[in-house]
Amino acid sequence: MSVCEPPRRPDPLGVGLGDTVRDAGSGRIGRVMGFVGPYVQLRPVGGGREWEALLEGLGPVTRPEALRESVARSNARSRGERL
Repeated sequence: MSVCEPPRRPDPLGVGLGDTVRDAGSGRIGRVMGFVGPYVQLRPVGGGREWEALLEGLGPVTRPEALRESVARSNARSRGERL
């Protein structure tokens, strides 16, 4: 680990800071921003308000899925939609 790299939390599911995951509880895709107790803090791929999810409810996301989510949020923002 380099000096500039934030520490990654070891867990059995392999989820770490900066990973893109799907929250099964809400169906949303987000980036892991932090860990608080049994919860993982997630932020939408294109930016926005964080939410919390249980670690056990997170699943993997493919690159095309993450890109699709980011583009959809950017398009909605350009149309003036509230996200």
